[in-house]
Amino acid sequence: MRPSWIEIDLDAIEHNVRQIGATIGDSDVCAVVKADAYGHGDIPVAEAAIRGGAGWLAVALVEEGVRLREADIDVPILVLSEPSLEEVLPIVTYGLTPTAYRVEFVERLAAAARNTTTLPYPVHLKLDTGMHRVGAPPVEAFEIARMIERDDRLVLQGVFTHFPVADEDAEFTRAQNIALVEFVEALESEGIRPKVVHAANTAAAFDIPETRHDMCRIGLGIYGLRPHPGSGAGIDLRPAMRVVSHVAYVRDLPGGARPSYGRRRSLDSPSRVVTIPIGYADGVQRSLSEIGSVLIGGDRLPFAGTVSMDMVIVDAGDHDVRVGDEVVLMGRQDDEAITAQDWAELLDTITYEIVCDFGPRLTRRYIGGTDNG
Repeated sequence: MRPSWIEIDLDAIEHNVRQIGATIGDSDVCAVVKADAYGHGDIPVAEAAIRGGAGWLAVALVEEGVRLREADIDVPILVLSEPSLEEVLPIVTYGLTPTAYRVEFVERLAAAARNTTTLPYPVHLKLDTGMHRVGAPPVEAFEIARMIERDDRLVLQGVFTHFPVADEDAEFTRAQNIALVEFVEALESEGIRPKVVHAANTAAAFDIPETRHDMCRIGLGIYGLRPHPGSGAGIDLRPAMRVVSHVAYVRDLPGGARPSYGRRRSLDSPSRVVTIPIGYADGVQRSLSEIGSVLIGGDRLPFAGTVSMDMVIVDAGDHDVRVGDEVVLMGRQDDEAITAQDWAELLDTITYEIVCDFGPRLTRRYIGGTDNG
């Protein structure tokens, strides 16, 4: 078996959800487990989040919700964007909670709901307050809310919006929040009272308390990551992911040798060079070639050449590194750590992209929780 894998600490997931739940008080935690739980594994993470107190889950795709239902997960599961019309049947069959922002979808959902035992069938209305990606603008959203209210096969369970810059522009985010509140107040003036109003993502839930409402949709935070280093500074979060490999090959090379594709970088002096069986096909970006590092024996050692599809070469200098030694590409080893934030800063991207990029060739090994072993 290939000696490279991802280690996921389910106790860390549970701990993070508890910490976030304590922070947001009366608001429910909706754990966002889309994209295979940001690369952490959707079913084990969902189960750990529920143990930590999450009352809702959220996914991007209907098939993601179906997968959770087939694993006997029975908490409410919100599909964050409006599905296609062809997906209405699996939505009601598996008891998923859909998002709506088009009249055509609401009509199709109502027709399908007639054949379910869950009547009226719950739906959440997404309001566009400034992100302009998906969601109905206020006038259209108001008409859709009225349409749902008039149909005894449906109930407007929730109304929500999404924040594009909660981690960098609190003023714009607060303006979005005011627009959502005013929209809900207008609905209530007509006797339409959604039970669940939600807006806050991780950044807003951590740092803009007035956005928490009835529920917060927490993605990054449940994995022990922060939208930026100062976000939620008082919340004790534990990163759940370690990316681990082992030394596969060791050789000593003279100064001036140029390892790997392109021979782009020469060794400054004689060095022990080690090969790690993990590469860009697994999520170790090629652009890390000149700037990346790993942990071996608690020491941070730099890459020695171009990252290839299946392998990384590391310059161990005069360290006593041997075949079989543990290598940590992301996570803690002894007193040192390489974090997703470190990678994101090196690559000028966000931590979301880093953890989602680790591919299926890396098996997930779970520790803690009920899935230990």
